[in-house]
Amino acid sequence: MTAPALDVLTIGRVGVDLYPLQDNVGLEDVTTFGKYLGGSATNVAVAAARHGRASAVITRTGDDPFGRFVAREIARLGVDGSFVDVVPGLNTPVTFCEIFPPDNFPIYFYREPIAPDLMITAESLDLDAIRSAGVYWSTVTGLSREPSRSAHAAAWAARARAENTVLDLDYRPMFWESAIEARTQVAAALEHVTVAVGNREECEVAVGETEPHRAADALLERGVSLAIVKQGPRGVLAKTREEVVEVPAVEVRVVNGLGAGDGFGGALCHGLLSGWSLERTLRFANVAGAIVASRRECATAMPTSAEVEEFMGRGGAR
Repeated sequence: MTAPALDVLTIGRVGVDLYPLQDNVGLEDVTTFGKYLGGSATNVAVAAARHGRASAVITRTGDDPFGRFVAREIARLGVDGSFVDVVPGLNTPVTFCEIFPPDNFPIYFYREPIAPDLMITAESLDLDAIRSAGVYWSTVTGLSREPSRSAHAAAWAARARAENTVLDLDYRPMFWESAIEARTQVAAALEHVTVAVGNREECEVAVGETEPHRAADALLERGVSLAIVKQGPRGVLAKTREEVVEVPAVEVRVVNGLGAGDGFGGALCHGLLSGWSLERTLRFANVAGAIVASRRECATAMPTSAEVEEFMGRGGAR
């Protein structure tokens, strides 16, 4: 019997976030940490699940206590863990950050010699699940190393540029030899996706543009049908070939901004699947991201639809 199609299927980064419980303190002086599920692709799957979507993540962990923690948390947070595999001999990545609100959150990844989530192979993929997912979400990080890069290409080939094939432009320079290499890989990836999402700096790597309208136009020229450019305190711009939508930023007391983009992503998936207007989708996703920024952790900070709607009903003031 064929399993029902997933609403949202993501692929890529997972790990354990060890975030300080003290603000405005360098890591060398932090004394206590919270331990949380993390990793962008995993966070997006959790965020989508919080909106009632059947979601799963394709990823890999080490065969270690942190890997067991990841598997347990993925299940606890409502995400299907069927596509989470273990790589013997590698460690589950850990990530530290420093918290200097409102806009400085240095992040430190421990993913060497290679993260298990970059060991996903084309042969290990469930191509039927990828083809049938309502939204298939991948990130630029997964293009930084082999065999993950070839696995992404195989998934996109199976997907055949179906609607809601999303590329998160999530560029992290520490994962790449150079921005030039990243641009080359992103250029090839854009030929296979229908939605591209990134901030201005990520758009510069992807298409050489930071001005939001020019960046969105350049993404559309590469063949995507929906380009979304996040502008931080200036809000969000989205363009299709027929429509331009801009929504303002949402004002919150920022605690930790690192998971906001993933909260935005999971809510974007929900809006796309709900058939909402582009403006409603962006406003909903923008609020979801802002709520995450008002909390310390990432995966467990993802709001429910009810929380987002309640926030919007108050006029967005917090």
